[in-house]
Amino acid sequence: MSFIDDIKEIRQKCFLSQEAFAKELGVSFATVNRWEAGKTKPTYKTMKLIDDFCKQHDIDFDVRQELGDKV
Repeated sequence: MSFIDDIKEIRQKCFLSQEAFAKELGVSFATVNRWEAGKTKPTYKTMKLIDDFCKQHDIDFDVRQELGDKV
């Protein structure tokens, strides 16, 4: 599964709009929109926020897979 699909799936499992998901993470709507469009990827710091969000909501997400060799 691609990162784009992962982000959409995480958001949809919690029944959140892009705007609501962005608020949960403390980023802008445009940022989440760009992630899902494949235009950008989150920074390492933001990736950790996504990982924490998934742990809080019992969603399986392997941040190490997304970061590759960076972790």
